This record gives sequence, C-alpha cells and structure tokens, in this order.
Amino acid sequence: MIRLTLIFAALTAFAADEVWVFDRLDKLGKHPVKVEGHPKVVKTPIGKAIQFNGVDDALFLDVHPLAGAAQFTWEVIFQPDADGKPEQRFFHFQENGSTNRLLFETRVENGQWSLDSFAQSSTGSRALMDRAKLHPAGAWYHVAAVYDGKEFRNYVNGIREGEAIVTLSPQMAGRTSIGVRINKVDYFKGKIRMARMTPRALLPPEFMPIKKP
Repeated sequence: MIRLTLIFAALTAFAADEVWVFDRLDKLGKHPVKVEGHPKVVKTPIGKAIQFNGVDDALFLDVHPLAGAAQFTWEVIFQPDADGKPEQRFFHFQENGSTNRLLFETRVENGQWSLDSFAQSSTGSRALMDRAKLHPAGAWYHVAAVYDGKEFRNYVNGIREGEAIVTLSPQMAGRTSIGVRINKVDYFKGKIRMARMTPRALLPPEFMPIKKP
C-alpha cells in the first residue's frame, strides 16, 4: 500500500497546470522549442498566433505536459484552413519509450473539418471522431479533450461531440509535437493561438474563452 502511494505521488508530481500562448517561436510556457520549417508569428483578431503552412512547419518540445495526470483537460484554440490535407495532426503528446500518446487531428473535406481526439495508455485506448459533425474551416475554434478517470470526452466550442468509457492510466514523461505527428507526417495548415493543459476534468463553463486578449 505504501509503495502504491509513493508511485501515485511520483506520477502526480509530473502534472502541472500549463498555459501555452503561441506568440513567440523560442518558448511555449517555460519550455524551449525546436522549430522546423518556417512557422510564423502572425497578428489575428484574437491576438498573436503561430501560422503553420501544412507542408513542413512544426514545433517540438521535450516535455509531456500531462504526464502523471490521472484526470485531465486539454484545450486548444486554433483556426484550421480550408485547403489543408484531408488528415492533419495539429497537436501530439508522446510518452517516451512507448506508443502511449494523446493527440488532436482534423479531417478536412470540402472546406469543412471534423475533430479526431485519441488517447492511448498502458490500460486502454479510445478514439473519438464523428465525421458527421462538421465545422466550416477558416474560423477560430476551441477544442477540448477531457478525462475524468472513467469517461473520455471531446468538445468543439463547448459542445460535446463524443464520449467513451475507458480506463486511461497516467502517462509518464515524454515529448510534444505541434503542427505535425511526432514522426513528421500529416502536417497541419492553419493557426494556433493557445493551449491549456489541466490535471483535472473541467466542465465546459470552465474552458478558455475565444476572445481578444
């Protein structure tokens, strides 16, 4: 019992509430960023954001901001372009030395997109995607993936799009890729403004708003 308590404490120590504002290329939060391609900081009506070209632009960080979290909320404010490739991974957390990961992808078709959220852990995995729930590209959106210890859910602009009962164990330390998969395929075309990673399950009224700074 003591050993299990110590293991849980060690895992929890990894988790911290983090907000990343995409207004510079050298850091996100307190973490250094490795830049590939030519992503650009641009001005938008809701503040500065980083623009990705869908070809070779990407950011990489040596951190998994939700490592150790038994529950989590992962939010992103982004703007997908209408002319991106059909399948694009715009955010990816990867546990070191395993295939355990968390990710957000878009499916783009005829100027509209649907959300794909996926979680894989040592105890279970689940994808949440409904291609019938389409959104016009070119606008700003808030997306979220939430796990409360029993149910995995995803949201677009605070509206639930999918849910599943699944056992997701906390992930260990790892890496992040933004604008592409961790193995550098399926590049994202569009802009990202903010991300927030919280080691607890939030309700939609607690989500970040899309607004001017």
